[in-house]
Amino acid sequence: MNDHQERVKNWKLATEKSMQRFPERKERFETSSKFEVARLYGIEAEDYDIEKLGLPGEYPYTRGIQPTMYRARYWTMRQYAGFGSAEETNKRFRYLLKQGQTGLSVAFDLPTQIGYDSDHSMSKGEVGKVGVAIDSLEDMEALLRDIPLDKVSTSMTINAPASILLAMYIAVAEKQGVSSEKISGTIQNDILKEYIARGTYIFPPKPSMRLITDIFAFCKEHVPKWNTISISGYHIREAGANAVQELAFTIANGKAYVDAALAAGLNIDDFAPRLAFFFNAHNQFFEEVAKFRAARRIWAKLMKEHYKAKNPKSWQLRFHTQTGGSTLTAQQPDNNIVRVTIQALSAVMGGTQSLHTNSRDEALALPTEDSARIALRTQQIIAHESGVADTVDPLAGSYYVEHLTDVMEEEVTRYLEKIESLGGAVSAVEQGYMQREIHHTAYETQKSIEKGDEIIVGMNSFTVENEVQPELLRVDPALGEKQKEKLTRLKSSRDQHRVSARLDALRQGAQGSENLMPLILDCVRDYCTIGEICGILREEFGEFTGI
Repeated sequence: MNDHQERVKNWKLATEKSMQRFPERKERFETSSKFEVARLYGIEAEDYDIEKLGLPGEYPYTRGIQPTMYRARYWTMRQYAGFGSAEETNKRFRYLLKQGQTGLSVAFDLPTQIGYDSDHSMSKGEVGKVGVAIDSLEDMEALLRDIPLDKVSTSMTINAPASILLAMYIAVAEKQGVSSEKISGTIQNDILKEYIARGTYIFPPKPSMRLITDIFAFCKEHVPKWNTISISGYHIREAGANAVQELAFTIANGKAYVDAALAAGLNIDDFAPRLAFFFNAHNQFFEEVAKFRAARRIWAKLMKEHYKAKNPKSWQLRFHTQTGGSTLTAQQPDNNIVRVTIQALSAVMGGTQSLHTNSRDEALALPTEDSARIALRTQQIIAHESGVADTVDPLAGSYYVEHLTDVMEEEVTRYLEKIESLGGAVSAVEQGYMQREIHHTAYETQKSIEKGDEIIVGMNSFTVENEVQPELLRVDPALGEKQKEKLTRLKSSRDQHRVSARLDALRQGAQGSENLMPLILDCVRDYCTIGEICGILREEFGEFTGI
């Protein structure tokens, strides 16, 4: 038996084990014309380039990190939601779960994202507007009421105060009788892309990186099923980057987090398996598929060859995808359903582990229930009706896809070498390099749209007059005052002596070098607010004011 035959044999054994783990998926797959669909194509061909492409579930994972991919189990359908109060968002969560969503994804309002309570002067007019307002453990309890945290995986799009929101989630689970070892989910926790593209930072880079590595170490010991960071290219792309820049800058940031964790004394195989990524999906279908395939290959080589990680799970790039918010148009919003379908299909064909599909009205407002349901149904139709999940990596072997994958890897590698020459991602951010690259690309794209060289259907071409605006979701304008009243009641009912003691202990910890997660968790359990906790850290760490 030659090497190729041995690897094929091992792959087939791996797929059998995978299928046994997920018996809910049928064994026989066929087209509407009753043609049987094989698990994988090209595997028996003599000219199959196994050294270059590998097999699904095998290094360098170009063809996917699981040997069977969706043949055994579909991706997690994780719709992003959050608006107004915790109680309102809880209703939306339970509605989406009832509609067949398989994981939660929380959007927080701007005050929460930058560590201010709803009664702070900086929060005026923003409470509950672009996400849910969370001031304390009391709000988190309301947000997650009647949701079994040992059964539902939750992603939280939170960065600068990620440690605090994770602590709140752990504390709610404890109140449900669920230990931290049993909860699963992801915190975004990616501060570098905030400096580059999004802007919801609080602290300077050095203490921010300390908080991130503290989370890595804490979760390794106490929350082993939690993804401790979602290294995000999504917002880099939303800021105007192209596909190559999105991938290159995201990988560079990932490398910086690995370096920081190693410098903090962590072993690479202790934290790398819990790193996750978050990518955008735009309209250039084949380029997006190639981007996802190249991402896995680049990361696998980096972790195995550069960092010498031993655990194969450390080599595997796992990622969530969200369809491109910046591609949606306020004009003819129903066209966005088509855009989202194309983008979602590229993510599935590219091998995503979970997916959020944007709603048709998101260029105008937060999505209505009807729009959110259509977005979720888009994923369900792709999964259950299209047949694209019936075989592993169905586009592999396409001359065009393989060429694009190779070119993507080459161009991304050039950017990574440039960033390394600048001293790495943190240094490149401090020098404004990545920001300038994104701004230039965004400017050139906008010029192309305005000149009509790039057609946006319904916006600069194929337009209609006198459009009727769809019904939009409106957040209660009185929510800010209601949140203030809730905070006043909380502060009058809690044990202020314990609150003061917890915040004093956090201050002392911030002045030293101990892991801050246990101290933050203690603060949260005694109902210290996010503003109070971030206030202590602002005083000790300072605030980042930009480049």
